[in-house]
Amino acid sequence: MSISIKILGTGCPKCKQTTAVVQEVVAENKIDATIEKVEDIMEIMKYNVMSTPAVVINNEVKTKGRVPSKAEITALLMDNLQIKESETSDCGCSESNCC
Repeated sequence: MSISIKILGTGCPKCKQTTAVVQEVVAENKIDATIEKVEDIMEIMKYNVMSTPAVVINNEVKTKGRVPSKAEITALLMDNLQIKESETSDCGCSESNCC
């Protein structure tokens, strides 16, 4: 399952830096994700974000107002992957401990 990632920002250097960090983490970890850059201020306001850049993962704002580190983005995406995997499991148990 693909993760939806949105980087909210008007194109400032910090927004571009955030986009680069996210793209790097996705590529390095071979994560199935769609990355969308949202620059329209009206669309950004729908997320109740007043300071950019912001990172939205599966429609949930995860960071805002700063450039997140690679480690932080990696942790956020890995947490999200684990949640998605547990939602799609047929039997409800973890993969390593499956019935």
